[in-house]
Amino acid sequence: MSGNCTLVLGGIRSGKTALAEQVAGDSGEPVVYLATATAGDEEMARRVARHQQSRPPEWGLVEAPLRLASVLDDQGSWPRPPLLLVDCMSLWVSNLLFAGDEVFSRERAAFLQALNGYPGQVVIVSNEVGLGTIGMEPLTRRFCDELGWLNQDLAACCDRVVMSVAGLALTLKG
Repeated sequence: MSGNCTLVLGGIRSGKTALAEQVAGDSGEPVVYLATATAGDEEMARRVARHQQSRPPEWGLVEAPLRLASVLDDQGSWPRPPLLLVDCMSLWVSNLLFAGDEVFSRERAAFLQALNGYPGQVVIVSNEVGLGTIGMEPLTRRFCDELGWLNQDLAACCDRVVMSVAGLALTLKG
């Protein structure tokens, strides 16, 4: 990877998105926010709106519930590629699981390849699922397995890995 990559891990309401936004804002680079969420109900629509209102108005926004690799490829072709803030891997993995195994495998591999080739900075937000209980149903167990494996792959290719716990940043790598 010719730029640099930061992975921000944390649990639900741990402060991981705020930390990732701070890293992006402190960079001094133009920022494009890659949102993986879809607002499928009113409560989720309120969450999305709250996130949008908290971001600086000059930040760009690309909604990419499935095809993150194509967004990285598109943004990486700019003369000055922006810092990409990807929020978040857990929603993306969930979207991919519901899209089917073929889409899941293709998009996961394509994203990791595109990430390694992106010429600018990338900040990625993901939930740490390895600290909780084992899910009761097969889909929950698969989700936790897939996200855990993806987090491991991301941590291996990122220059910096930070975990947010109660709003405090713990540097794990870099």
